[in-house]
Amino acid sequence: MSKEKTKQLHKDVAPFAKSDRKKSIMQLVNTIPPFFILWFLAYQSLSVSIWLTLPIAVVAAGFVVRMFIIFHDCTHGSFFKNKKANDIFGTITGVLTLFAYEKWKREHSIHHATSSNLDKRGVGDIWVMTIDEYVEASKWQRLAYRLYRNPLIMFGLGPLYLVLISSRFNRKDARKKERYNTYLTNVLLVVLYTGMILLVGWQAFLIVQGSIMFVAGALGIWLFYIQHTFEDSYFEEESEWDYVKAAVDGSSYYKLPKVLQWVTGNIGFHHVHHLAPRVPNYNLEMAHESTPPLHQATTITIKTSLSSIRFRLYDPKHKTFVTFKEVKNLLKSARPSIDLKPKRTSFEGK
Repeated sequence: MSKEKTKQLHKDVAPFAKSDRKKSIMQLVNTIPPFFILWFLAYQSLSVSIWLTLPIAVVAAGFVVRMFIIFHDCTHGSFFKNKKANDIFGTITGVLTLFAYEKWKREHSIHHATSSNLDKRGVGDIWVMTIDEYVEASKWQRLAYRLYRNPLIMFGLGPLYLVLISSRFNRKDARKKERYNTYLTNVLLVVLYTGMILLVGWQAFLIVQGSIMFVAGALGIWLFYIQHTFEDSYFEEESEWDYVKAAVDGSSYYKLPKVLQWVTGNIGFHHVHHLAPRVPNYNLEMAHESTPPLHQATTITIKTSLSSIRFRLYDPKHKTFVTFKEVKNLLKSARPSIDLKPKRTSFEGK
């Protein structure tokens, strides 16, 4: 894409990169109170049957995902015009979703600055190996990678790792503001959770809160995974990497039913978000619909997205993701010189 077209694309999206205080407040109202109501209903239903509690917990988990999108917008400074308001509500929603605001803000900004860049992987993204890297890796490195990309590990243990370990500790070189925010988040969580346990009992709290946060975590990881892991996703080395291409070609348009689109805060328009992170979630659909060049982004649905679970390694030569099975024979020879011709799957347009 030429510099002129890139400039024009940013110009076309710019009008949508403005927060609306009324819309933001309304989103807080229709997200946070319903979550607490559903939490209470899930707790009350325990006296009837746990099988009634679990469906309610799943619905409540959807509101946690929606709450996380508010948190996410605050980290980009797009939910409110006022920075202090973003910081306050970002920290509050961070506590409710179990993420430290400043820590996640830093890591996510790196993700945006390096997304689809093969030379700058490792912070704020999902672990992706190229075919050559996998073939040349040690047996233990390949085993670790296979375990990491296993759906049971990624969507089963992944949520537990994120909320219990990753989000609870600071990096060694964290700045004071980031470090103190993590401490504050942890202290508030201890106080909140202790109060809830004293109020409802640890067994009920574990069942209700555990179920809600586990489902929400798995859904969140799935959304993040599918937004960058699709067959012809864009990845390039630093010398060829382009920010706009990484946004439009390296992020998918996850076309969801309207109800799920609402629950997920329009994050399915991920290509728009990566192009212009300052566009608040409630403006993403309008930005997409009003900007024809953005219609070129890969469109996937729930049905077609399921095939992405098979995609494990990236093939830079053919610009596509491939399965472990497709590189199985290469491991026998352990030669990095690769000429795969992967089979294509049918997506709903590019």
